[in-house]
Amino acid sequence: MKLLLVTILLAACSFTATAQDKAAKVHSIRASGEATVRAKPDRAQITIGVVTQAPTAQAAAAQNATQTTAVLDALKRSLGTNGEIKTSGYSISPQYQYANGRPPKITGYQANNSVLTTVNDLSLTGKIIDAANEAGANDITGISFSLRDDSAIRAQALAEAARKARSAAEAIAKALNLRITGVLEADTTEAPIVRPMYKAFSMAAEGAAPRAPTPVEAGDIDVRASLTVTFEVQ
Repeated sequence: MKLLLVTILLAACSFTATAQDKAAKVHSIRASGEATVRAKPDRAQITIGVVTQAPTAQAAAAQNATQTTAVLDALKRSLGTNGEIKTSGYSISPQYQYANGRPPKITGYQANNSVLTTVNDLSLTGKIIDAANEAGANDITGISFSLRDDSAIRAQALAEAARKARSAAEAIAKALNLRITGVLEADTTEAPIVRPMYKAFSMAAEGAAPRAPTPVEAGDIDVRASLTVTFEVQ
């Protein structure tokens, strides 16, 4: 009985040692790949605001409400079902006059109401800017362009990054007289990032002569992916 137990223990030890030796003999190469895929945007976001000033906070708020309502009506007519509008900020703040050696004096109040307008038809972008401006918007900060659904472009960027990582690993393996036999691990060291382009422009001064329609050029956006892969080699 003791002899049998010793034999089993020796067999178990031998198996463990063999498994450890096999694990210790795994060789690997780590390589990274980066890729950028360009795409045409199909969505624009515009921050449109109304700023009003008055001697009292109530007057500034009342003027702002009237002017903002006109802007929202114009936006809804121009946008239709091709996007959405939501409030992104509202504030009423005192305006100060500063004099040397004297406490600041409140000279009036400023009300600011801004909305984020999402446009899903880029051909309407210039029209929407002009409609808002004509209705009373006097604080338009710019436009950002992006993709409504970037999953396919993200996948394309990741696939290209993976191909570049494998190509780099194959070059290393060849130089070392090795061959790739499998993949041990793959990590995205940086999530694919869509970088929307931003276009800034200045508003026409109030009371200025009518201007030409606002031109808007979306250009391309970049979707970037970075991948690090650990390959098993022999």
